[in-house]
Amino acid sequence: MCGINISWLLANATDKDLTDLCLGEAEYLVRYMGPLRSPFFFPICVAYLSIFMVGVLGNSLTCAVILRHRVMQTPPHYYLMSLAVSDLLVLLLGMPLELYDMWQNYPFLLGEGGCYFKIFLFETVCFASILNVTALSVERYVAVVHPLKVKHVSMHAHVKRVIVVLWVLSMLCAVPNTSMHGIKELPVRFGRRFPNSAICDLVKPIWMYNLIILISTLVFFLLPMLIISILYLLIGLQLHREKIITTADTRCSFGSESVLVVLFGLCWAPFHIDRLMWSYLDTSSEQHLKIFEYVHIISGVCFYLSSAINPILYNFMSTRFREMFTQPLPKGRPQL
Repeated sequence: MCGINISWLLANATDKDLTDLCLGEAEYLVRYMGPLRSPFFFPICVAYLSIFMVGVLGNSLTCAVILRHRVMQTPPHYYLMSLAVSDLLVLLLGMPLELYDMWQNYPFLLGEGGCYFKIFLFETVCFASILNVTALSVERYVAVVHPLKVKHVSMHAHVKRVIVVLWVLSMLCAVPNTSMHGIKELPVRFGRRFPNSAICDLVKPIWMYNLIILISTLVFFLLPMLIISILYLLIGLQLHREKIITTADTRCSFGSESVLVVLFGLCWAPFHIDRLMWSYLDTSSEQHLKIFEYVHIISGVCFYLSSAINPILYNFMSTRFREMFTQPLPKGRPQL
């Protein structure tokens, strides 16, 4: 039977083992790993590609406008450009990797190095985005509530150093979760290996992963969002009390940044819910897995949508950004 010693099978194998041994590799993989291609691939692909085109164009223009126009080279805009770089990394590198995974769930063809890169990229841009938005909020708070400190705190060289520190910190904090992952295959059964089952997955104890996800959610989402909310509340109270909004552009700039923070929180909340849900999911429950599948889809769309929505906010809600977007770029080298 299937090229295996019959007497040995009768003595040692169960009915399930006999069935598995007679399956072809493709059928065996589908049975234990699910379909090769996500059933939601095509509608998600359309949504992702739409977000990709809008996000890459908008974030590229944002970086170009800030680099080419000296009037745009202010501390808040430096943070926005850093955020745009993070968004471009997500769209140009992260989205193709995820679409490929949905097109072919297994095997993972990039090897262990590619697996590390994938996890490291998503972790880094996740942390860098929230840190940039937090730093932007702190800068706006200092500028409005403590204007006498602005000259000291918001010097261009100081802001650039802060941005470098934020990115280095993000990369360092991405290492723990990255180290939890690696290439995993289905176990060998009766001498059969399944190299086509290789996926980039968790390979370390689940309790370590759960702890890392819990800490990262607290430190890089809940705490920053609390700080940002308090800072913008204080900014709003200060502006209302002193009525120091003197120009339409200032009003629009503050409004766009406030809405940016709100939408940032709404877009990133499903991402962290998805991670926490996966950490504590009962994988033996078919109902839980079904719910998680839809949560995962929503979180993915929101995750990439957050990378495309920021330039739209700048354009529609900031007079200065709208003017610079519509102006032709000046010739010559960027004014750094």
